[in-house]
Amino acid sequence: MKEILVLYYSLHGSVKQLARHIAHGVETVPGMLARVRTVPRVMTESDAPARRVPDEGAPFASLDDLRECVGIAVGSPTRFGNMAAAMKHFWDGTSGLWLNGALVDKPACVFTSTASLHGGQETTLVSMMTPLLHHGMVIVGLPYTLPELNGTRAGGTPYGASHWAGPNGGEPVTEEERRLAIAQGRRLAEIAARLSA
Repeated sequence: MKEILVLYYSLHGSVKQLARHIAHGVETVPGMLARVRTVPRVMTESDAPARRVPDEGAPFASLDDLRECVGIAVGSPTRFGNMAAAMKHFWDGTSGLWLNGALVDKPACVFTSTASLHGGQETTLVSMMTPLLHHGMVIVGLPYTLPELNGTRAGGTPYGASHWAGPNGGEPVTEEERRLAIAQGRRLAEIAARLSA
C-alpha cells in the first residue's frame, strides 16, 4: 500500500471534516491509504507550538510523514486570507527536506474552510500552494468537469476543496462540498499512483 498524507489544522472542526472526506476519497483508489495527521496550535505569547499530544483524533505530523508519503493534501482554515499560523509554522520547519529535494515531483493539493463565504478561500488555498511549489511539488486542483464545481452555492473552487462554515462555524458540510472533497482525495491518489509507479 502507498500512502497519501492528509495534513490539516482545524480549530473548530470544519477543516477536520474536509480532511476526513479527502481521506475517504484517497482510499477509494486501489492500493492507496490515507495517513491523517495534524499540527499543533501555535501560542502567540511564546511564538512556539503548544506541543500537547492530542487526546483524540489525528497525531501530530512529522517530517517523516512528508518524506514517506507519495502525495500530500494540506488543509487549513483561513486567517485573513492566508493559512493559519500553525500550518505556516510547520512548513517553516521543512527546510531540511527542501535542501535534499525530498518532496520534488510529489503531487499535492490544498483545502480550506472559512467563516464567511467571501472570506479568502481562494487566497488561503494559493497561500498554502506557495511552500509546496518551493518544494517542487506538483499541484493538483479540481477540474470543472466535476458538476459540483459549477453548481455549488457554498464552498468549492478549482484551487481546492473548501467549505463555508458560517460566522459561528456551525454550517454543516454541504453535499456538493463533500463530493468535491472526496473527488479531490481520489484525484490526488490517482495521480500519485501514476507518478510513483
